[in-house]
Amino acid sequence: MFNAPASVHVPTAPGDSAAPAAGGEASGWRAWGDYWFLALAILLFLLPVAGAMVRESWSTEQGAQGPLILASGLWLLAHEARGLRALPGKRSLAAAAMLPAALAVIFGRVTGNLWVDWAGSLGALAVLLYAMAGAAAVRRLWFPLLYLLFLVPIPYVIIGPLTHARKLWLSGSAVDLLSWAGYDVAYGGTTLYIDQYELLIADACAGMNSLFSLVAIGGFYIYLRHRDRVKRAIFLAAMLVPVAVFTNLLRVVLLMLVTRHWGDAVAQGVFHDAIGMVMFATMLGTLVLLDLAAAALTDRRGTPA
Repeated sequence: MFNAPASVHVPTAPGDSAAPAAGGEASGWRAWGDYWFLALAILLFLLPVAGAMVRESWSTEQGAQGPLILASGLWLLAHEARGLRALPGKRSLAAAAMLPAALAVIFGRVTGNLWVDWAGSLGALAVLLYAMAGAAAVRRLWFPLLYLLFLVPIPYVIIGPLTHARKLWLSGSAVDLLSWAGYDVAYGGTTLYIDQYELLIADACAGMNSLFSLVAIGGFYIYLRHRDRVKRAIFLAAMLVPVAVFTNLLRVVLLMLVTRHWGDAVAQGVFHDAIGMVMFATMLGTLVLLDLAAAALTDRRGTPA
């Protein structure tokens, strides 16, 4: 009995064509497995900023949406990463791009600026992704990485001037609406007066928290439903800010009316906390209704929705 030489080619049957693909997939997984030490280093690198995020951000009203964004963001990242191959990018370009990300992390940790620290960390992750899997992987995962940036609220030093402008606009607009409805109202700066009551629009009532959350969750919704419909996605994204602004104006008006008719104790108690959740749900519902209305209008014009 003779042993077949190792170099002999054994033909495969037509039904065995899937065998090379399986081997290629296995080699792809082995290639990704070569980077296990990088995954461990990333985990150890992110532990400090993750701990600070839980302590300093998620325990506040501004960062309460953090756990929801983390869960949905990790799911989206894993969903979009399916089937990625290890096709490394240029090392020189990756090294050059890593420098500003590392400087942002160092600056954020030295100054205690959690948002800059987290932004730099995500930038470093994007650079590592490019080094491991190439530019195609970064283009494919751009939205999950950008979405995870919303885990930490933007610092007040950045949005402070916008917050103050929003408070002044809310004061004047709320007084104009209630004055038109016949109520005895007035305002001075960010202080509202209705009958014998005096209300102050705090920074948390300016609506920046709800705007921040709506942009994150609304963007998640738009990406999942309309990533391939550029015009619809742009339309809905452009509506996020107006929806958040006018919904928050409705919140201020309702608080003033409740104070006027049922007293300050009721308005600043359970109602104050509940109205925030109701208004956020209203914002999301309005976004969905706008989406449905755009789809109905598209169908009426004879274009596929």
